[in-house]
Amino acid sequence: MRRDRFLIGILAGIVVLAALSLAVYLARRGGLSYGPENTPEGVVQNYIVALQRGDYERAHAYLTDFENKPDLPRFLQPFNNYQDRDISLTGVEIRGASMAADGQSALVYLSLLRGGNSPFDQGYRENNTAELVLEGGEWKIRNMPYPFWSYEWSPPPSEAIKQPPAMEP
Repeated sequence: MRRDRFLIGILAGIVVLAALSLAVYLARRGGLSYGPENTPEGVVQNYIVALQRGDYERAHAYLTDFENKPDLPRFLQPFNNYQDRDISLTGVEIRGASMAADGQSALVYLSLLRGGNSPFDQGYRENNTAELVLEGGEWKIRNMPYPFWSYEWSPPPSEAIKQPPAMEP
């Protein structure tokens, strides 16, 4: 009889831990939220959130017009094939931005957190930048790091975009 109560207690504890784990997982998963649309950092955040939520039309709307800009079906192709998996496995930290002197372009500094999916793998941090331009009064993305961008879309280098000074890490 005592052994049965002890076993029931252990099973009840396991059920409670499983329920708490599920609640934490669902709470963290819902943490993606859109930010302001009027800053370079906000546009980059919104683009990433849209990709993570599968809202590809909204993500596509954040792209500037450039020579190799994909139409929506071509934009969807890499995400439907494989990049959506890479996006879900990549953590992103927006570290700041710097604006060009003329105020028409900006760089947003990102840290991409990759790996760390097993107990002995701490992963690694990769510093990168997103390139934005002011187009019609709105910030639009001209270039992003992989996996949020396909190499096929990269616009040719432009002298019209003045690179802001590098931000110190």
